[in-house]
Amino acid sequence: MFESSVIAAFAVGLLVLCIVGKVISLPLRLFWRLIYNSIVGALMLCIVNFFGLGIKITFLKALIAGVFGIPGVLGIVIFHFL
Repeated sequence: MFESSVIAAFAVGLLVLCIVGKVISLPLRLFWRLIYNSIVGALMLCIVNFFGLGIKITFLKALIAGVFGIPGVLGIVIFHFL
């Protein structure tokens, strides 16, 4: 039969493996969320451009619009008119 120390070591090793897996996958999820938000921001800027504002869509502007949402798009529009 297994000793209790072997079972405890197995449980601790499994817990450590789960924690390491979460830590490694977190930056990858954040990266994909940033890309997704940038695409949504670019689409929001395209909708704003549909109304004739003539804002050039760059990666930085799409990122700002994606991270901050509608307030980010409004900030870009205001900055465009300055």
